[in-house]
Amino acid sequence: MNDTVANIAILGATGSIGRSTLEVIQANAGRLGVVALAANSSAAELMEQAQRFNPRWLALADAEAAAGVDAEQLPKGAQLLVGQPGLIEIAQSPAVDVIVSAIVGSAGLHSTWAAVEAGKTIALANKETLVVAGPLVMSRCQQTGARIIPIDSEHSAIFQALAAGRREEVQRIILTASGGPFRNHTHDELASVTREQALAHPTWEMGPKITIDSATMMNKALEIIEARWLFGLSPEQIDVVIHPQSVVHSMVEFIDGSVVAQLSPPDMKLPIQYALSHPQRWPSPAEKIDFSQSHELTFEPPDEDRFPALRLGREVATAGGTAGAVLNAANEAAVAEFLAGQISFTDIVPACESVLAAHTFESQPTLERLLELDAWARKEITRWICL
Repeated sequence: MNDTVANIAILGATGSIGRSTLEVIQANAGRLGVVALAANSSAAELMEQAQRFNPRWLALADAEAAAGVDAEQLPKGAQLLVGQPGLIEIAQSPAVDVIVSAIVGSAGLHSTWAAVEAGKTIALANKETLVVAGPLVMSRCQQTGARIIPIDSEHSAIFQALAAGRREEVQRIILTASGGPFRNHTHDELASVTREQALAHPTWEMGPKITIDSATMMNKALEIIEARWLFGLSPEQIDVVIHPQSVVHSMVEFIDGSVVAQLSPPDMKLPIQYALSHPQRWPSPAEKIDFSQSHELTFEPPDEDRFPALRLGREVATAGGTAGAVLNAANEAAVAEFLAGQISFTDIVPACESVLAAHTFESQPTLERLLELDAWARKEITRWICL
């Protein structure tokens, strides 16, 4: 990145990643600027952000929310775009240097794909893009020159640690997991988990869907799949370890036995800034480790009997094809049903596994077919609940 101000578009500006990104941009005002902000339906917060950062474009995916916006609320010269076409227009605009893809779930796939088609630099927080369509996305990046730099703390850590050696020298990567709030729960205790308990993450502040994924460890299953495609690894080269302190964000083990890790307090501003500043490093507003204090870092193997999502993630990473799209959609739908009180916490992963087993696997699907299966899997979750 050169010395000129980089124009950033944030898709998912009102979520936790979007808000942290704006903090990073504010701390680097001479280097980073906001050219576009997009949200789903949080119009009031988006307008407040617009007044502070004065973007050229605002976008609301929800047409009803957009219809309620008073034109007088818009900053002078700003244009309000509506729906998926508006997100795609932003993603492909020549005025945008970097797209921050922070829309939660498969809803972020269309705009991220548009950015790939346009050859953009994409700071990717939307892991579902690669879970659903990893081979297609990475292949298209090679064709268009698009560049994906991960924002997820684990994948950012891997991205940074890989710089310590050549790719052919990598033995494996180790994704760390906090273990969520239930890492020491028994089977019986897991069966009685409530919505409120599942939303109380011990380390990170995240949206409800991602927080539930952390509690089931489905987030780590999805990260296994994402890492498979993002870093071009075999599933056998990807391991998971429980690290409750969330200070070691992930590790790379090289063939000589050296393990290189990235450490920092659990603050998303650091990986966000690195994605925006790469290959440079800048002073960061993120919290730093205080080495004048005592610290304890512990690691333990995950219990895949109590958290079967991990096994499912490895199976899907091995299968490829349509499996990722089906698992991701089934999980999004199952989590929504749990949050609505329709299924129990321990029903989430079995529901996903059932839908995955019921689908007709295809090894080389088109993007259109993946989107069809996304819709099919969501309906299958509803049918599973009614059985």
